[in-house]
Amino acid sequence: MTQEFEAPKINPWIIAIAVMLSTFMEVLDTTVVNVSLPHIAGSMSASVDEATWTLTSYLVANAIILPMTGWLSNHFGRKRMLMTSVTGFTAASFLCGLAPNLPLLVLFRVIQGACGGGLQPISQAVLLESFPPEDRGKAMGFWGLGIVVAPMLGPVLGGWLTDSYSWRWVFYINIPVGVLALFMTQLFVFDPHYIKRSKGGIDYWGMGMLAVGIGALQIVLDKGQEKDWFSSALITRLAVISAVALIAFVIYELVVAHPVVDLRAFKERTYSAGVFLMTVVGFVLYGSLVILPIFLQTILGYPALQAGVAMFPRGLGSFIAMPFVGIILSRFDARKLLVIGIAGCATSLVLLGTLNLNVGYWQIFWAQFIQGLSLGFVFVPLTTVTMDSIPNEKMGNATSIFNLMRNIGGSMGIALTTTIVARSEQHYTNFLGRDVTPYSLQTQTMINSLRGFFMSSGADATTATQRAYAALFGMVQRQASMLSFNHAYLFLAIMFVLVVPALLLMRKPKTRRGMPAH
Repeated sequence: MTQEFEAPKINPWIIAIAVMLSTFMEVLDTTVVNVSLPHIAGSMSASVDEATWTLTSYLVANAIILPMTGWLSNHFGRKRMLMTSVTGFTAASFLCGLAPNLPLLVLFRVIQGACGGGLQPISQAVLLESFPPEDRGKAMGFWGLGIVVAPMLGPVLGGWLTDSYSWRWVFYINIPVGVLALFMTQLFVFDPHYIKRSKGGIDYWGMGMLAVGIGALQIVLDKGQEKDWFSSALITRLAVISAVALIAFVIYELVVAHPVVDLRAFKERTYSAGVFLMTVVGFVLYGSLVILPIFLQTILGYPALQAGVAMFPRGLGSFIAMPFVGIILSRFDARKLLVIGIAGCATSLVLLGTLNLNVGYWQIFWAQFIQGLSLGFVFVPLTTVTMDSIPNEKMGNATSIFNLMRNIGGSMGIALTTTIVARSEQHYTNFLGRDVTPYSLQTQTMINSLRGFFMSSGADATTATQRAYAALFGMVQRQASMLSFNHAYLFLAIMFVLVVPALLLMRKPKTRRGMPAH
């Protein structure tokens, strides 16, 4: 009779560090390349538009693999899957740094995204299982530091590496981190006894429909604004393909005996509400994250590196809040902490949505710092309470879906907020410019003042008049841009407020310090 393997007892914090290294590396890579795009395009004789496929290819491959991670972990073994993912991600990072042309760089980014897709859900599942239920808040506070802080550090690190060395170092920096993560995973991470290979067949149909549906959706969200959405035949076709494939996938997965993604997890009310809330959190987090550097650079004139540094207070707030919330979570109802977090996030977005062209640095600092603190009160309790009722043997599948929906929410947030900013700027330019006419006394007064200024600088009357009109239009356009960013931030604030009723669907967590774990 074979004896069941018993995993050795390892300090859970050592396991946390082991899996956190790979997760931080993967999440950082979703944003660290952004600021390097012009340099990548220039060195490879490509346009910036063509270079953006280095981002899109990564996100598409990542999104396709992510929901399959639970099944892949059961089929191949979680430790083996984690080590393969880390090895593949690190090797692909090295190849990205060596890539001699754009097609090869895109290919290596696809490999990197596919290998990275499994890192987040596996690390989250390992952490949730390694800690006793009453200490899971601490584990999620630690894990949340990587998930929330890494995307904020990405632009700063990417800008510094690109300016100081080369865009290739944006990829090379992953190699020592990946090697250390691989070494620690080998030593300290072990499969629990219930991770067993499924005896059922492989769900090829499910995998195919998922790959087509998620891949097409990710391209639509990433390229939609650039292609003017449904005025583009490509975007329209991909949207239809995505909708058909995903609807067929959901129906098929609910009836097949051994699904690649077990959607029956949504029968649990708290889990369903938690996944919905995390989708909205991803929407707001990434939506606000992507437009802030644009605002800082185009409206306030910050250089790229200074814009990255100016975004640091949000990461600082999260860095302070997440461990603190993880510690107090065992003493308070997670749902009440969630209300505090959502209210704080909405407040910070209102502060950003009411800025004007005379804004100072500290107004931006405090709005972001409050948002960072509030995200700690959202992310840690939301993750903990969502997974509270999920059995350990189903944790891998549940975390895969949870992370997928956060990423899809993030892609939707980026797509919609950038669209809102672009369309609102057109609207406000027309709205503010309608009164700028030769028949307006205020317009004539401003034109004469500007013309006098340019003539005093040595310009002739005709040139001074042209410059005066151009300067006046620039003022209108700058004010329109400011209003468009206000509009986007207030929209995100309203979204946060509207999801509060979903908290009523979540049951009170069963586990507390001093109470038996279920």
